[in-house]
Amino acid sequence: MAVPIAVLDCDLLLYGRGHRTLDRFKLEDVTDEYLVSTYGFPRQFIYYLVDLLGATLSRPTQRSRAISPETQILAALGFYTSGSFQTRMGDAIGISQASMSRCVANVTEALVERASQFIRFPEDEATVQSLKDDFYGLAGMPGVLGVVDCTHVAIKAPNAEDLSYVNRKGLHSLNCLMVCDARGVLLSAETHWPGSLPNCTVLEQAALTSQFETELRKDGWLLGDSSFLLRTWLMTPLHIPETPAEYRYNMAHSATHNIIERTLRTIRSRFRCLDGSKGTLQYSPEKSSHIILACCVLHNISLEHGLDVWSSPATGHMEQPEEEYEQMESVDSEACRIRQELLLTHFS
Repeated sequence: MAVPIAVLDCDLLLYGRGHRTLDRFKLEDVTDEYLVSTYGFPRQFIYYLVDLLGATLSRPTQRSRAISPETQILAALGFYTSGSFQTRMGDAIGISQASMSRCVANVTEALVERASQFIRFPEDEATVQSLKDDFYGLAGMPGVLGVVDCTHVAIKAPNAEDLSYVNRKGLHSLNCLMVCDARGVLLSAETHWPGSLPNCTVLEQAALTSQFETELRKDGWLLGDSSFLLRTWLMTPLHIPETPAEYRYNMAHSATHNIIERTLRTIRSRFRCLDGSKGTLQYSPEKSSHIILACCVLHNISLEHGLDVWSSPATGHMEQPEEEYEQMESVDSEACRIRQELLLTHFS
């Protein structure tokens, strides 16, 4: 019985023997403008990713041909930035939709393997002080080591019985906990939390909390909005400000915390696979979480390379099943004391 050629082609394109690769698309044959408009990034950035991920994406197999790392990366970038596996994307680089899907999986895992290299808190004192100075320069809020927030990314329903991913709007999602610095560089990204969990519960269970309570220095704090509880290392706004100092504190807090809100919006704008405009991520929660984390890694790499993502206009449908939350006040007396001292020292 004859085997359909198209089926063979999907497999043979991706997996090859040794280093024999199939190259139907050459970066040098197109303009930077074309690369940015189609794949979201310029030539030199793509070359950097080829150097970074090339060895991982060139694993030899027992079959006759393989897609080059360069083409795999283009396929993945095309999906991340468009949110689509449309045939025209594969046609542009000469591979099938099935092969594109495999390329996205390969590149995603290669980026996730390197997440700790690009998403991390600074450790040396000089960099930590620079971090605080940058935040202080925004609105006069001292001691800030990062701003934290959660964002929901819609995913397909894992199965009919699992309701843990159904958020308050009745949609399936992952609730992702993010921290960034004053430039929008991500310092922490936990992308795997089920959408049913409120922000305060995500933070309570997150590795971030353990990190701040057991490892990180005690001379600074994160800023979070009122969906989180006040902690000794997490300053939240006052629910009902009464004095001029309290109003000044809330205004400085809001202006500084806005950095993470802006960062999350621009990540969704650049990586359209996350914004809901092409539908939900059609993967398991684990694979969807890895795609989100891969986009976070790319976000940091692009800032490292001087690509200002904030200059990219937000376009299209920005569906985000954000939760509603009640204003919460902490019963942690030490946390309340620290915030009151901050009010008296810097805002009175």
